Amino acid sequence: MIRLENIEKYYQQGLQKYYVLRRISVDIKEGEFVSIMGPSGAGKSTLLHILGMHDSGWNGEFYFLDQPVHKLNTKQRADLRNRNIGFVFQSYHLLDHLTVYENLEIPLSYRDVKKSERQSIVGDILDRFQIVGKKDLYPPQLSGGQQQLVGVARAVIANPKVILADEPTGNLHSSQGKEIMDLFKRLNSEGTTIVQVTHSEQNAASGNRIINLADGWMT
Repeated sequence: MIRLENIEKYYQQGLQKYYVLRRISVDIKEGEFVSIMGPSGAGKSTLLHILGMHDSGWNGEFYFLDQPVHKLNTKQRADLRNRNIGFVFQSYHLLDHLTVYENLEIPLSYRDVKKSERQSIVGDILDRFQIVGKKDLYPPQLSGGQQQLVGVARAVIANPKVILADEPTGNLHSSQGKEIMDLFKRLNSEGTTIVQVTHSEQNAASGNRIINLADGWMT
């Protein structure tokens, strides 16, 4: 499903190259739950941003659903990302001026889903995540755990093939974090591929494979 071959990323300062990632080659199969671990500065989030097609300043080959991402232009990458990838961030990234309902509707508008269909899909996801009573509230009115629950709901609302999560429980209490990880395990058991960056060995154990990074290298 995802194949990276000799991915490298560096920053140039004068004549010096400072590498963030070195010769990363990895295969992620459909239905896997993969955790990326390593110390701060190891390149974990950089790798996740490359997988999410937000970062284009890298070398190597990247295949996603047999599409050669390294050969696609910006618009083609955006289309591939918007159709297939959902994102969960440590800092939630909800829009504070929109209600929970409106935050959930946004990914559907990117995919040209008709308004009548959007109402039905948002209604279903509110029910599935048991947040119907929160639909007219704004993110600042929610607890951290509730905001992250909405963040996960937003990530899965358009049935992505892959969820990319960057420290998804980093700002949560342990009980809230467990709830989110249990939710990930359930989504994975239903067929969604998940790749998460985490410092937590407990969270990493929720998946079925760990990729360790140190100083930009896979170890």
